Amino acid sequence: MKRERGILIVLSGPSGAGKSTVISALLKCRDDIRFSVSATTRQPRPGEVDGKDYFFRSRDEFMRMIGQGAFLEHAEYVGNHYGTPAAPVEEDLNAGFNVLLDIEVQGAAQVMKKRPDAVSVFLCPPSLTELERRLRGRGTDPEEKIKCRLETAREEYKMAGNYTYIVVNDDAQTAAAELDAIITAGLCRSELRLGTILEGVKPL
Repeated sequence: MKRERGILIVLSGPSGAGKSTVISALLKCRDDIRFSVSATTRQPRPGEVDGKDYFFRSRDEFMRMIGQGAFLEHAEYVGNHYGTPAAPVEEDLNAGFNVLLDIEVQGAAQVMKKRPDAVSVFLCPPSLTELERRLRGRGTDPEEKIKCRLETAREEYKMAGNYTYIVVNDDAQTAAAELDAIITAGLCRSELRLGTILEGVKPL
């Protein structure tokens, strides 16, 4: 079936939920997904490429973009600004691709308010205990940072009920399969298909 427009998928979850792993597995089984690139005022890290990893912008330029209403969402985090430029998202949607936004809960709330048609998914481990185990298992963060991430996660979990779907990531492949099914269901919504199936049908 010809698809004239894709759907917007908003994915959120606490640090340590395994979003990157699940997204990677999802992209291997779907070729109709475009991953949204965020804009940021932070400096590029070694190896990062402008337009691929992030759109790197000066603070003044970022502020101008906010004033122009150029972002679907934006927020300040640890002294730097981050945002999702609306224009590239719309271009991909109009080209028939599904656009995936991996954003934190505050940004997701902004997008869901502006775009109530978006498919929203909260991805999380089976429990906060499991989340703590994963964070400690990384062996990369000091104790203070782990405690901070866990406290943030507790606040994020409180927002889970605002999402249309919750995917529990106990196994990355299973979680990716569930996310895949959610996207397929989103594409089957009646408002997206009525125009196609009723083409040429005489009104009753």
